[in-house]
Amino acid sequence: MAQDLRELFAKEREKEKFKLKQGHEERFMAKLDSVMPKRKKSVWTVWKIAASIVVLIGLGLFAYQQINKTESIETIVVDKADSDNESDTFSFGDLSPDLKKVENYYIANIGIELSKLEVSESNKELVDSFMERLSELNKEYENLNKELYELGPNDQTIAALIENLQLRLQLLQKLKRKLNQLKSSKNEQITESSI
Repeated sequence: MAQDLRELFAKEREKEKFKLKQGHEERFMAKLDSVMPKRKKSVWTVWKIAASIVVLIGLGLFAYQQINKTESIETIVVDKADSDNESDTFSFGDLSPDLKKVENYYIANIGIELSKLEVSESNKELVDSFMERLSELNKEYENLNKELYELGPNDQTIAALIENLQLRLQLLQKLKRKLNQLKSSKNEQITESSI
């Protein structure tokens, strides 16, 4: 006499229907309210929410201003020919897109190195001497550019232009190393004198 237990329990449930007494739920809620303390929404909760909103708005405005500030930084071009001489100069971009990429790479790195320089009274003389040499290289670059325009593109002039850019970048990197050495030697002197 194997019976399915599920069927047996289903029949049993149909026979006996359990019902709660009238008003049971209301009595239970009343007892629950009397035992459990009610939470009051205090004024402080509202102030906390308002303060959080003000802080979030402030942070949002600060971030927005920082983004706009970084977008508005003007770009400094290191080797921009005067507008009068633009008609008699030749650019690498006129020759080949690959040469233009090389020129842009070196000019961008030169600009980055220039922007990283920390000039002070103690190193001003050193920086000025390097800047004079850099100025000479700039003039030589302009002369090579004019030569490229007048004689037409040739391997020697293009190689000289690229070498000029490399020399300027190396010169700035050498200046940066010397400034770091100067700074570290001063820091060592200060450390030794304080001991």
